[in-house]
Amino acid sequence: MNLFLFSLTFFIATLSCPAFSQGEDSATVASQNPSPMVDYARRHIRISPKHFSGMATEVKNVLSRPVELYIPRRSTTVYRIDLLIHFHGAPYLVNYAAENYRKPLIACSVNIGEGSAIYAREFKDTARFSQLIDSIRVVAGRMTHHRVIIKHIILSGFSAGYGAIRQIISCNHNFKMVDAVLLLDGIHASYVPDKRVLSRGGKIDSTELSPFLSFARACSQHSSKKEFLITHSEIFPGTFVSTTEATDYILRCLGIKRKAVLQWGPLGMQMISFARRNHFEVLGFAGNSAPDHIDHLHALYYFLNVLSRL
Repeated sequence: MNLFLFSLTFFIATLSCPAFSQGEDSATVASQNPSPMVDYARRHIRISPKHFSGMATEVKNVLSRPVELYIPRRSTTVYRIDLLIHFHGAPYLVNYAAENYRKPLIACSVNIGEGSAIYAREFKDTARFSQLIDSIRVVAGRMTHHRVIIKHIILSGFSAGYGAIRQIISCNHNFKMVDAVLLLDGIHASYVPDKRVLSRGGKIDSTELSPFLSFARACSQHSSKKEFLITHSEIFPGTFVSTTEATDYILRCLGIKRKAVLQWGPLGMQMISFARRNHFEVLGFAGNSAPDHIDHLHALYYFLNVLSRL
């Protein structure tokens, strides 16, 4: 499903990224009232496209589309290094996040298409994730002319990109490989019955949130070395579970309560709620329009550093 019924013109002008769809797995979309396409209540600061001086190339023949790989100049001489794989979003924003990350980092951008289902299908073969990691390591080694050892694997997903992450951590072997997850206004599920919202007696299809619940439960343990950060807006799609509803479900299952706050976040974002237990954290932000959604992608650089401190 698409969260907004955007025109292609608006998509190109506003997102500057390969695809923007807030997808769930259904192929059909019921009538709904999309959120406003503009918002003048707050500033929505945008990071401009720019060229960075690090090393860039592509990792081919693993996924259906090439993966864009970037290593900041300061990280090219590092042998033991963190790896960020980001799903769904303009590569220059991922590269910007790598440049502003507080640790040495290899950053990869994965853009497959529209909808969470297409991202999930890429990793239906559970061995595909390990193949991707191995290929990234080999390519990075060729670029830097030295052996590369991946210290931590970080997965981030904006909007529909959560579909890839959900599929990856559904496999126990891959679950163990992943050290941290960052979801940027992208965690959804279906209603049961289909498209019947909670206020009308519908329920959340909990099976679609089970992998994220398991990861959150692991991260909420004091002894855990894994980290999980969810950010979300107030957008209500109407035909599938919103990021707020999905996050609330996970918090309820873990017995974690939100705290109301009112403070400025990155790029003019306004944080209105907060929840945390050990290495699992949720940050809720105001806004139910398209620009509010895009805020989360442009703030990748900021949230990535928040995640690293959990």
